[in-house]
Amino acid sequence: MDERLRFVARLLDGEKMAVLCREFDISRKTGYKIFSRYKHCGMEGLTDRSRRPYRHANRLPFQVEKLIVQLKTEHPSWGAPKIREKLRRLHTEISLPAISTVHTVLDRHGLVSKGRRARYKAEGTALEQPTAPNDLWCADYKGEFMLTDRRYCYPLTITDAASRYLLCCDALEGTKEEYAFTVFERTFKDFGLPRVIRTDNGVPFASRSAFFGLSKLSVWWLRLGIRIERIKPGKPQQNGRHERMHLTLKKEATRPAGRNFLQQQAKFDRFMQCFNFERPHQAINMKYPAELYSPSPRPYQGLGELEYPFHDRTITVTSCGRICLLRGSSRRCRLHRCGAG
Repeated sequence: MDERLRFVARLLDGEKMAVLCREFDISRKTGYKIFSRYKHCGMEGLTDRSRRPYRHANRLPFQVEKLIVQLKTEHPSWGAPKIREKLRRLHTEISLPAISTVHTVLDRHGLVSKGRRARYKAEGTALEQPTAPNDLWCADYKGEFMLTDRRYCYPLTITDAASRYLLCCDALEGTKEEYAFTVFERTFKDFGLPRVIRTDNGVPFASRSAFFGLSKLSVWWLRLGIRIERIKPGKPQQNGRHERMHLTLKKEATRPAGRNFLQQQAKFDRFMQCFNFERPHQAINMKYPAELYSPSPRPYQGLGELEYPFHDRTITVTSCGRICLLRGSSRRCRLHRCGAG
């Protein structure tokens, strides 16, 4: 405003418009505009004005907005599609707004419920101290690293907590459940079933969107009679024995990384042989883990088919929690939300 005031003052003193516009580095159109505002409004004409547009080309008329709010107040359970259709039937003469516009109006007036599904919040479980082999197995993914062929490797490792025996170290392409199922099934076949498995709260060991954080993998463990332990989020020291093994694994088997997955798995196999049968372990009085570990007396026999009473009807539930009933010749079906079951 000070600049505009000096500009107008010098014009009033008789200086030329073109010369002043060059000096103040503005166009003559802007100069005449400033001077015109001063002549019509005085000093107030030199203040900054709102840049808000005078009109909005696509703005909804306030009468239509009032009707939308009124219909929602009368029918709280109606959504934007129903309210729009009611407007079309009641007032054929008005320009019908889009469904998204109706929803925006309802949201602006606080008439849209924004309830969210409660998610599972990981808190960890009680942890126990193992005293014998297979009392507790620890499982985790060592941090991913890049192979020479530019692909990422995600090593899945399983150890016996009491003996420090490294049961498995597999170079995987990701953390998908199907990869983990294969690794754990092979390990169960080779060494039997543990009493407890301890993991963190990440995938595929847990799921944030499921009851109690149970993933498909953890449900499979429970059905096999294996108890689940989970460390608290942000507390890797609760699985410190396993993390310490990861440090040794990183130093001895990933630097440098293998050219591809086959070469990297060969490095992991050599590391397992050394770690279990050749490397004295300070935490177990300088013994080899293989000297303390013995397979579990609980053999893995898989899971049998689920059996239901004869009067029950078996229906498939989709991944989104729906069941299809009363299928007819027209190939239509009723979709019902799956309830507490």
